Amino acid sequence: MVFSSLIFIFYFLPLTLAVYYGLPYRGRHLALTLLSYLFYGWANPLFVVLLLTSTSISYVCGLKIAGERLIPGLASSEVQNSDSVHPRHRKVWLAISVCASLSILGFFKYFNFALENYNALFGLLGLSEMRLDTVLRVTLPLGISFYTFQLLSYTIDVYRGQAKALHNFIDFACYISLFTQLVAGPIIRFREIADQMAHRTHTAEKFARGIAFVSLGLAKKVLLANPCGKIADVVFDAGSRGILDAWYGLVAYAFQIYFDFSAYSDMAIGLGLMLGFVFPKNFDSPYLSQSITEFWRRWHISLSAWLRDYLYLPLGGNRKGVWRTYINLTIVMLLGGLWHGASWNFIIWGGIHGGMLVWERAQGKNAFYRRMPKPCRVAMTFLIALIAWVFFRAADLTAALTYLGSLFGLATLQEGSGLLGGILYQPYYWGTFSLAAIIVWGFPQTWDWTRTIPLWKTVPIVIVLLVSLAVLMTQAYNPFIYFIF
Repeated sequence: MVFSSLIFIFYFLPLTLAVYYGLPYRGRHLALTLLSYLFYGWANPLFVVLLLTSTSISYVCGLKIAGERLIPGLASSEVQNSDSVHPRHRKVWLAISVCASLSILGFFKYFNFALENYNALFGLLGLSEMRLDTVLRVTLPLGISFYTFQLLSYTIDVYRGQAKALHNFIDFACYISLFTQLVAGPIIRFREIADQMAHRTHTAEKFARGIAFVSLGLAKKVLLANPCGKIADVVFDAGSRGILDAWYGLVAYAFQIYFDFSAYSDMAIGLGLMLGFVFPKNFDSPYLSQSITEFWRRWHISLSAWLRDYLYLPLGGNRKGVWRTYINLTIVMLLGGLWHGASWNFIIWGGIHGGMLVWERAQGKNAFYRRMPKPCRVAMTFLIALIAWVFFRAADLTAALTYLGSLFGLATLQEGSGLLGGILYQPYYWGTFSLAAIIVWGFPQTWDWTRTIPLWKTVPIVIVLLVSLAVLMTQAYNPFIYFIF
């Protein structure tokens, strides 16, 4: 189930709000947990079993790290001080939690990738008898990358003393499975909402802002991301394409993935507000960035912060010399690319960004495009991001290299490639593409625009919501890119 679906908007969401506000506070977390499991298991009920298993392991490990006995007189959400637990035992339970979470993620996400590369390697070496011929193919559970990172951050924060372990399993299961951010983030660290799990306020202002977030997010998804995605699909799936068509399709994909993911984040934040939760900002006009370093401060902020705090800094960050800093940046971005998908294309995508981060740090203010006017710096950064998006979008490495050739006029055009224009440059698609560009570079973020909602903002919010619902009812093309990550 996705947010931009009729069954979610007209059935699941009203049911959730009615149940949530119809129950006393004590029963709300249990209700949200059960409803979130329903939401998550809609595509495949077996996914719920895996989620529950992962949740249970991290829950037990969190208690063991912090001390499993309650201190008399404390609230049920607080556990014994971790100082009473032997440091070695705490490390063991942390290791169990981390290894279990990563093992589950690794098996379900990378088994097929590892098997294919293993067989390919021995095929190249002429050792076909060493190939593993198996019919087993593992299905990727929805959102496993996102909730695995939340599980990891929880036990690591408990170990570091940055968060208190939850003693109530229902509260913990609610935090992990909360449908508002379960399958595509933002990646919410427990310490960010620990107080909200114990107590949060429900106000008309918060609920109204939540509706605004959901309405604008739905509009970004249905009215902008989907049409741009159609343009990108036509161009990337074509046997060949001209230079103009290639750039048009690539920029359309850049718009699609931004509006697709930022729309989901907006809706997640809005749904959280409607339930009393305040989630952090996840996008901040990334295509206005003047460097790749700045890009990663604006794009998928919750992931960037997670990689920094739980991977880059533990590796040593920038505290162990210049070259170690470069190595750490490269490792983080390569693993960040692999986190997005089990493919060499994603690793290359991460490598491009990692290489640019290293280059910008090495050059400092001497980087050639830092001396350009601001519009040129923005354009240069966007161009680099576009080249990297080719690897992110293309089906495989061969397709990516072929597409790069099309961008720079190096590909051979096949007969009929000129017919693409009959689809791509229709007024609807060209108009949507142009509107997307205007919003990307000329409009404020939803987070900032909805801080206050006077009457003059209410009218356009209602209009775009009604238009989005009308279009959604007639739109057969409604993919969600990050749903498979």
